[in-house]
Amino acid sequence: MKRKPLAVALAAITAVVASFLAAPTAQAAPATASFTKVSDWGSGFEGRVTVTNGTSSPLTWSIALDFPSGYSISSAWDAQRSSSGLTHTFTPPSWAGPLAPGASVTFGFNGSPGNFPGITACRLNGGSCTGGGGGTVPAAPTGLTGTSTASSVSLSWSAASGATSYNVYRNGAKVGSPTGTSYTDSGLSASTAYSYQVSASNSAGEGAKSSAVSVTTKAGGGDTGTRRAAPYLYMGWGDPPNPATVMNATGIKWFTMAFILSSGGCNPAWDGSRPLQGSADATAIAQIRAAGGDIVLSIGGWSGNKLGPNCSTPEALAGAYQQVINAYNLKAIDVDIENSDEFENEVVQDRILTALKIVKQNNPGIQTILTFGTTTSGPNFWGNRLIERSAALGANIDVFTLMPFDFGSSNIYNDTVSASQGLNNKLKATFGWTTAQAYAHQGISGMNGLSDQQEMTTTATWQNITTWAKNNGLARLAFWSVNRDRGCAGGGVVSNCSGIAQPDWEFTRITAGF
Repeated sequence: MKRKPLAVALAAITAVVASFLAAPTAQAAPATASFTKVSDWGSGFEGRVTVTNGTSSPLTWSIALDFPSGYSISSAWDAQRSSSGLTHTFTPPSWAGPLAPGASVTFGFNGSPGNFPGITACRLNGGSCTGGGGGTVPAAPTGLTGTSTASSVSLSWSAASGATSYNVYRNGAKVGSPTGTSYTDSGLSASTAYSYQVSASNSAGEGAKSSAVSVTTKAGGGDTGTRRAAPYLYMGWGDPPNPATVMNATGIKWFTMAFILSSGGCNPAWDGSRPLQGSADATAIAQIRAAGGDIVLSIGGWSGNKLGPNCSTPEALAGAYQQVINAYNLKAIDVDIENSDEFENEVVQDRILTALKIVKQNNPGIQTILTFGTTTSGPNFWGNRLIERSAALGANIDVFTLMPFDFGSSNIYNDTVSASQGLNNKLKATFGWTTAQAYAHQGISGMNGLSDQQEMTTTATWQNITTWAKNNGLARLAFWSVNRDRGCAGGGVVSNCSGIAQPDWEFTRITAGF
């Protein structure tokens, strides 16, 4: 075989090398981290994070996880952990070196309480845990300032570069997620100092919080929107009285009008059958307002076809609520979430909370109320979940109202106080409020006279409950119902009287003193 000249061979080799060097190289994969909830046992959960180094260089990693309000970590393994508020940061254990190219490592932790909805943000070395093309989270917003009324705080701040939304924190708990650089936090207590911070978010995750600013609400006076005596009035049952007559006899100014249900699908109607306008309910509302009063409108209740399960999305449910708000130019709405198809349904609970969050964003200053059952020591599992998820979703609920009856109790006063104290402890633990701040977000909705289980709430007992609620600064006092606020000793549990000897409208007169 004839050999090629050496110069020709060298030229060929050079061409091959040049061709190889000129060929495009594959883009290195990013470093990523993924969270998995391994298990959840109701009172706690186990989480796991896997870090993968897709780059071509050793990786020294730091993972920052943001938790929903009310959740914490009790222990961790295979990583070093530090915590600041709702942010938990993990770094390699002391014995581990940088993560090799193409390698993965896993660490885990236990947290509480249970029903953990997942992390709200994940950052790997300050950037996105999903790689995201190298994106980074926005810097902390600057220029946070606030002004107040007796029941609200209006915040504004400077835009953060790269931000697509913001997160507002009150006393460490997330209360809103606006897309712009302002937010109004309503339903607050008068003459109370609140601490606020704001963070910015984009596709890479949530950035650091701003410096805190303290804003004190103004002194109360007149209708501050934070305390309402509003017993239930039901025009579809129980020989409903003329509300103006009751107002003139008792001094009551507000009523909670019941109930808005589904008339089929996601369509609101009184009792699911009477139209929003042109009904006895609309007439009663007009009478109340003509007499100088106003209403809280209640959606839900125990029986009937509810909007929560029938509206397929939070946006659709918020739209149904908005129809009702627009029909009566409402200042407050109450969602009575007690039937199992709403209260004991995680999907529907979250749908209601998210819908109310949308309502608050679209109706600045409106008061949102949740009313639900309780044990004698405070909320049960489903009530606790409702509170925890309201914080996690940033629903910004103004008032959590308990229905402290149907215990089979012999001492309704003691059980009402005990249940309210249990709720107070839960709100403090979830939102970081003081005792007074938590009470300012609480309500009581009792049952006058005989309850369904023949418990007796006398007018004297109700006076004691009213005095306790007033002295502790609760936000709402109601009872079921004005229709039953008439005497009928020995009458049992009926729709148009209380089942006990009493002056007509006496429970309403006592409630007006709240």
